[in-house]
Amino acid sequence: MITWMPRIPAKLVAIGNSRGVRLPKALIEQAGLGDDLELEVVDDGIVIRGRRRPRDGWADAARSAAAGGEATLPEVRDLPETSWMRKEWRWD
Repeated sequence: MITWMPRIPAKLVAIGNSRGVRLPKALIEQAGLGDDLELEVVDDGIVIRGRRRPRDGWADAARSAAAGGEATLPEVRDLPETSWMRKEWRWD
């Protein structure tokens, strides 16, 4: 849920050899940020996003595609037989 929040002034602060920005707790919670973040440079600033895991959302996309009749895979028994299948495949 995103609600309107005024622009909040901030300053870069020294953190070791780097610099950082302290984010107010309310802003972090409103954005749904965790400990892992992604930073992206845009035309006039930096975007901070929660880091997405690889393949995040793939399962839902596959279910949705299957429900719509898209991207269905053939049954293994309908595939042309190969030497690997004759030697290695175990039919239970």
